[in-house]
Amino acid sequence: MKRTFAVACLVVYAALALAQSATPTAKAAASPAGPTKDPVATSLRLMLQRSQNNTVGSIEAMPADKFSYKPTPDQMSFAHLAVHVVEFNNSFCSKAADVPAPKVDEPKESDSKDQLVAAVKASYSFCTDALSKMDDSKLGDSIELFGGRQAPRAMAALILASGWADHYSAAAMYLRLNGILPPSAQPKK
Repeated sequence: MKRTFAVACLVVYAALALAQSATPTAKAAASPAGPTKDPVATSLRLMLQRSQNNTVGSIEAMPADKFSYKPTPDQMSFAHLAVHVVEFNNSFCSKAADVPAPKVDEPKESDSKDQLVAAVKASYSFCTDALSKMDDSKLGDSIELFGGRQAPRAMAALILASGWADHYSAAAMYLRLNGILPPSAQPKK
């Protein structure tokens, strides 16, 4: 129960942050004159753009020779984070939107920076396509999330939104520990 509440709070916080930083066009799309059809799917599509810009930007910003970087021996490498982002996006965009996950060659930590950047970009392209087909009518359907555990499809959408925030915060921390400003901290152009 506490985890569900925490995830819901993260989603609300992320949505508020997104609304504050959104372009005028995105703000208009997020606040139409009347009720929004499919508010969860619409909100995920808005959050997707911010996540994509920040996470892809972070992975592109990390020098290739730092992809094996780990802040501590017990933490994952930056390359592992990139691999995780790909697997997460393909799995949870599929679950949230009720579309088949893409058939891809699974990326590996040992892949080059260019290969990992391409795989992350492809996973976000899949999410863009999947979420364009999503509507809120199936959010109450029971689906398998982890190891046979059943949950409403809405949980996949909440995990997706909170996971995007988590992945970017990890990537931003890795960048800062290497003296690199993450995308959201860059001066406005």
